[in-house]
Parts: sequence; structure tokens; C-alpha cells
Amino acid sequence: MEQLLTRVDHLGLAVHDLEQAIASYRQQLALDAWEIIEMPERHMRVAVGQVGGTLLELIAPTSPDAAFAKFLAERGEGIHHVAYTVEDIDHALESLQAQGVRLIDHQARPGIHGTRIAFIHPKALHGVLTELVEHPKATV
Repeated sequence: MEQLLTRVDHLGLAVHDLEQAIASYRQQLALDAWEIIEMPERHMRVAVGQVGGTLLELIAPTSPDAAFAKFLAERGEGIHHVAYTVEDIDHALESLQAQGVRLIDHQARPGIHGTRIAFIHPKALHGVLTELVEHPKATV
């Protein structure tokens, strides 16, 4: 069986208050550079920071309609998902479907920074919500 994952892409951390979470990371860990991305169509705001080659996504709902709002209300703040880079997300999804892996997304959808993403159901991977991320191909 081929390995589909190439590296840890990012950790998604659910927070109630985006500005407060950014302030905590700045004050306590000296992570100063954050990009804030407004995603009204998904009822959320995201702050993206970087540690080495891995991104941290602080995600805060802007309404109860956010996909992770129930998670945050029931479990509180903390790790929401782990994301891995894949070279070809369509191939990865086909391979996982052929194995009978339970998926949330059967087709890739748009993510931030021009990526394509898809989620694997947490029940497939021992309670961990897992995101696959395909980055845009470099053009010459």
C-alpha cells in the first residue's frame, strides 16, 4: 500500500475568541505573525500562524452555524483536527474510498490559500478528525 501523506500540514485549534487566543500565543509563546482570514460563508474566522513548516489554525465560530460550533460547545477549546499534505487529493480520496474508509468529504472542496481539502471521519482514525490538504501546484 502506498503512503498518501507527505507531511503534517497544520493543526486546527478551536477557540471561542480569536483575538484572545492570538494574544495568548503572542504573549506566552512569542508567535507574533498571524494572518486573519474571514470566512463568512463558513461562519468562522481563522488566524494562521506558523511554527517551522507547520501551520497553526486558530478557528473561531462567528455563529452557531459553523461546522465546529457544536464541537466547541460540547468539548471546549482545544485541538479540533490534524491536517496532512497529500500530493493528489483526488487520488487519496479514491484510494480511501476503495478501502471503505469513512469519509466526511467524498470530493475535495476549496480551502484557504488556494488549497483543496477533504475530511476523513473521526471514527475512521480513532477519534481524530483528519483533514487532507492539496496545495496548488507551482507554475513556471
